[in-house]
Amino acid sequence: MALTSKQRAHLRKLAHPLKPVLHLGKEGATVPTVRALRQAFNTRELAKVRVHDGGELGPREAAEALAAQVENTVVVSVAGRSAVLYRPDPDAPQIKLPQSKQA
Repeated sequence: MALTSKQRAHLRKLAHPLKPVLHLGKEGATVPTVRALRQAFNTRELAKVRVHDGGELGPREAAEALAAQVENTVVVSVAGRSAVLYRPDPDAPQIKLPQSKQA
């Protein structure tokens, strides 16, 4: 799933006031953290993740690793040590994304 820049901007705006729902330590994307992210996506479509110092992966790489392990998840943005991940609800999406212009 690819997002346009307009859709990413819309999701960043919605994620701005959110608090992190998951904290990644030096171990990175372990099985328990992936399980916690899947559980978080049961009740929301946007998740903010905080990546702490000391890990082998940087914030972007850690966010990409998490998104790769949870189906239909994309990295919206990475700013500092915080990453925003998006996964639309498969049955009833709550977030309406702006439509992309098709030529």
